[in-house]
Amino acid sequence: MNQCEFADLREPYGAGPLRRGGLAAHPMDQFHVWFTQARGEGLAEPNAMALATVEPRGVPRVRIVLLKGYDRAGFRFFTNYRSRKGRALLENPNVSVVFPWHPIRRQVSVSGRAERLSEEENDAYFRTRPHGSQVGAWASEYQSSPVRDRAELEERFGQYERTWTGAAEIPRPEYWGGYRILPSEVEFWQGRADRMHDRFRYRLRSEEGSGQLWDIERLSP
Repeated sequence: MNQCEFADLREPYGAGPLRRGGLAAHPMDQFHVWFTQARGEGLAEPNAMALATVEPRGVPRVRIVLLKGYDRAGFRFFTNYRSRKGRALLENPNVSVVFPWHPIRRQVSVSGRAERLSEEENDAYFRTRPHGSQVGAWASEYQSSPVRDRAELEERFGQYERTWTGAAEIPRPEYWGGYRILPSEVEFWQGRADRMHDRFRYRLRSEEGSGQLWDIERLSP
């Protein structure tokens, strides 16, 4: 594809305005409003987010993971602690995520720190996973490591499936669990005409007792 063809890859952004007066005081309250609207628009997997970590050599790496819950404290997702992302988070818990809601001309960008969830939270969520996903967590013990071929993966899955046949409950692998991203900065981006987008950034100013104080500022597009 040449440069001219790329120049033609343009979409008009005609969404309505995003105004300071219409924003919630807390970014997680504002996220709830937007996430609810994204679900209402029928977006495919509105909980898909691009997660960026920093590896021990200082190299950034990004991948798509699924948001599995949020509250005032932050955003939750689950993975294999032995995976590439798990090893990176062990060395450096600083992360960024982006929710790319292109069909509704919106993005939410988050920067913060990831902390592991409790064993109780991990167990509770693991019990809600479908049977096949629970078996898959055992079969992917060596996530991110090279594997000979697909047959090897399917053989592992079959072995664990036979192991848990008839079991009342499949236990959670000790290497599988979740993280909570504690945000320190959250940006809400609304696409507008002529690339004059509306952008508002929440920055954590302080934490007082059980509450948080956030500064909100408009950013140039």
